Amino acid sequence: TSRAVTTPNNDTLYSHAFVATTKGPVELEIPDCGARYLSVQVMDMYTRNDFVLGPRTPGGAAGTWRLVSPDAEPRDVRDLRLDTPHAWLIARIIADGKTDLSAAHAIQDRLLLRGPAVPPPMAMANPGSDWPTYFAAAQRLLDSDPPRFKRGLGAFVAVRDGGRSRDFARAGYTDEAAAAINAGVADAAATLQLSGRRQAFVDGWSYPRRDLGEYGDDFAFRAIVATTGLGALNPGEAMYMRSAGDGHGLFEGDGLYRLSLTEPIPVDAFWSLTMYEALPDGHFFLAENALNRYAIGDRTGLVGGPGGALDIWIGRSDPGGARTANWLPAPRQRPFMLTLRAYLPRAELLRGTYRLPALVRV
Repeated sequence: TSRAVTTPNNDTLYSHAFVATTKGPVELEIPDCGARYLSVQVMDMYTRNDFVLGPRTPGGAAGTWRLVSPDAEPRDVRDLRLDTPHAWLIARIIADGKTDLSAAHAIQDRLLLRGPAVPPPMAMANPGSDWPTYFAAAQRLLDSDPPRFKRGLGAFVAVRDGGRSRDFARAGYTDEAAAAINAGVADAAATLQLSGRRQAFVDGWSYPRRDLGEYGDDFAFRAIVATTGLGALNPGEAMYMRSAGDGHGLFEGDGLYRLSLTEPIPVDAFWSLTMYEALPDGHFFLAENALNRYAIGDRTGLVGGPGGALDIWIGRSDPGGARTANWLPAPRQRPFMLTLRAYLPRAELLRGTYRLPALVRV
């Protein structure tokens, strides 16, 4: 039922925090949880991944790390210099259903942050704010966490006005200028929604760009990901594949679909296929269904056929019989979207020598 972040995964518990290094380093303590998947993603304030601490970290992620400001000099390999003074942290801990929640929660409780006290953050805008409130908040964030893009601040000149703060109060603009800004904001929102659906598909699946989670100065790509998949991991940690659906990435009909996997998906952690209800504003969330099943994958007791082959059934109605065990229910009415996540993908998936089979309408 949580609808705070679009396209949430249903595989892991989240822990998240914002940290400030403006008063000194912040210590991050990560527990040793053995073979259980755990990663801590550290992003700058432009949602670029500074670091992902997890199974791929040399020497392991467990232990104490120091997050230091962009101006600090790291003392050793456990000092992580951030790209902006503030950072957003997301921890993901795998949880295999309700019976595993207490064990996963115990690990969450051992994730610790320690650092100097800092003033609480001021109130900020949200996507529904009017443009004077939104741009004023953006100005404050640009001041507190200056961007370090390859081509500098050129794209933000209008906001920063040569580095000086501006007054975005509505009274400072003529009616004509205010109407033009309103139209521009609406056009930008519509463009992001359309661009998020304009993806290249191979056998009915899109594959992530190699620079997902990095972005550089590709502001449009970063904005699309922020709208459709905020806080995305780098492909080396997890690959997100989206189905083409009936066209433009969405399924709109009432039919039954089949995904036939003749061989295991090549991952070193796990994979899952998640169902999302598509909202008119371009966001995607889990939807209630009769089975309370929101994702299906290699940890959900799928019933295989000869040689380990799997048929997964997708649709609004129960396909019945033995198929129910492998049924991923779709929302009753709204269009829906499917995302397949592959955690710790192997080389063949990263390089594209392994491709997912196409979904077939039955």
